[in-house]
Amino acid sequence: MKTKIYSLLFLSTTILQAQSPNEKMLKDLYHNVLTQAHCYAWLDDLSNKIGARPSGSLSAQKGVEYVKAQLETLGLDKVYLQEVMVPHWERGQKEIAYFLVNNKKTPVPICALGGSVATVKKGLLAPVIEVHGIEELKQLGTDKVKGKIVFFNRPMEPDNIESFKSYGNCVDQRFAGAKEAAKLGALGTIVRSMNLRLDDFPHTGMQSYGDLPKEQYIPTAAISTKGADLLSQQLKANDQLQFYMKMNCQQYEDVLSYNVVGEITGSEHPDKIMVVGGHLDSWDLADGSQDDGAGCVQAMETMELFKQLHYQPKNTLRVVLFMNEEFGGKGGKKYEELSKSHKENHIFALESDSGGFSPRGFSLEADEANFNKVLGWKSLFEPYLIHSFIKGHSGSDIEPLSSAKIVKAGLKPDSQRYFDYHHAANDTFEAVNKRELELGAATMASLIYLFDQYGID
Repeated sequence: MKTKIYSLLFLSTTILQAQSPNEKMLKDLYHNVLTQAHCYAWLDDLSNKIGARPSGSLSAQKGVEYVKAQLETLGLDKVYLQEVMVPHWERGQKEIAYFLVNNKKTPVPICALGGSVATVKKGLLAPVIEVHGIEELKQLGTDKVKGKIVFFNRPMEPDNIESFKSYGNCVDQRFAGAKEAAKLGALGTIVRSMNLRLDDFPHTGMQSYGDLPKEQYIPTAAISTKGADLLSQQLKANDQLQFYMKMNCQQYEDVLSYNVVGEITGSEHPDKIMVVGGHLDSWDLADGSQDDGAGCVQAMETMELFKQLHYQPKNTLRVVLFMNEEFGGKGGKKYEELSKSHKENHIFALESDSGGFSPRGFSLEADEANFNKVLGWKSLFEPYLIHSFIKGHSGSDIEPLSSAKIVKAGLKPDSQRYFDYHHAANDTFEAVNKRELELGAATMASLIYLFDQYGID
């Protein structure tokens, strides 16, 4: 019996010794995150003690103060704030909407889109015309659109496995629909929510009037997917249907806010900077746990992991919690502006802004040499079920970064449920799974570690 035990111990020791330093480091990162992480507790505080953090709000400022205080407990070399002026828009009283057929009112759930103007105090009542996109709207022309509410009802395509592709293929109607409808004399617009699920949650998001003069701005709102289907059915049955909406939103002057930054100085190349981040602001309908509280606390957790493991990076590691991604991206733009003025050299940037679901891989903006380098690390990630490494968009806040040579990456979680919550009132802490959140943080830390060890080509 003793001989068998000694043999097993010898075998275990031999296997451990056979592990490469990279395999051991990734194993330690995943072990620590699943046993000692604070990211879930941080998210609990952000979501349930502070709540929604819309750009320019008092709660956004509380979020800034909270994450700065938490970073200061990690023993980083620097923690500081970057000033940035951000838009401040408020929804006001809850929106009211219904459609009217033969004097019968049928309520439907709507929410104003970010940046929309209010309706007049008594609300807006007008006939409705349904379209499935901006091009169809333009083909109708002024004669058919003037004096009406335009109903954009193009759904997210259900047959794309990559749900962000479906989102990208229809979000233009939310962003620019009101602008284009106003040019044709529309009185307002309502837009089908960017959601693959049928439910009663309207999903907000940024819209823009572009270069229209203010006197041409029209109110614009999202309608829930169930509401959109019902409205479309009723329009087919009665084209004399009228729609009523009342909104009380208001745009204020820009206010001062902050990006929150923490650093570990590089031991060999302190002038080479590697960034990891998420965006601290959220929409106002919920606490923004998936979008993007999860990304913020995952980015913070990567720094905690390196401190726990006493890992001294070769390059300077910088966590950045950006402000105002949802409403213009001012934080990311200010970060790049300051980087340029300080002549900083960024070699790598990683963003998490796709929810706290199970990690599946990374979307990379890299040349062939560096993309192939990442593919060479694939076997290190496979034991953790990380298998998807593709070329594609990395993230909105790191997009402005433009150092001479840089690799950008976005964490790719499983996206099938993301748009159930995106910009909606159900984007709350309860929708985030602790283990999935932690696995995402370890996956991010692993890629940071490998690029820190081997640099970029």
